[in-house]
Amino acid sequence: MLAMCALGGCEKAAPPEPGALGLDCSLAFEVQAGRIVAQAGLVAAPKDPAEPYRFYSSADGKVSYLITEPGAPGHPAIMMQRAVAHDVKTTGCPYGDAAGYRQLMTYMEGLKAWHRR
Repeated sequence: MLAMCALGGCEKAAPPEPGALGLDCSLAFEVQAGRIVAQAGLVAAPKDPAEPYRFYSSADGKVSYLITEPGAPGHPAIMMQRAVAHDVKTTGCPYGDAAGYRQLMTYMEGLKAWHRR
């Protein structure tokens, strides 16, 4: 086995990235939202009463979450944006309506473009 690894037959596992939790769509919406909000170092954006979302960001600004509230497209849904190299990757968990989730993804992609200007 060691000889095969020396010849390039084995890949090293990437070390776990410290910091913000990744999404686990196998968890129930309420469970995952609770885990996200309970993270140390997460900063909640001021609540905009006109938007059915809650936004949270890591203190270093590399990770942001959107958690839907009733009335939001695709609710329930959770979205995550993570800075990766010179890009922002958006992922999410669509617990609700698929068409609403696509609308939510479009919204999040628009926010990503706005931040780059």
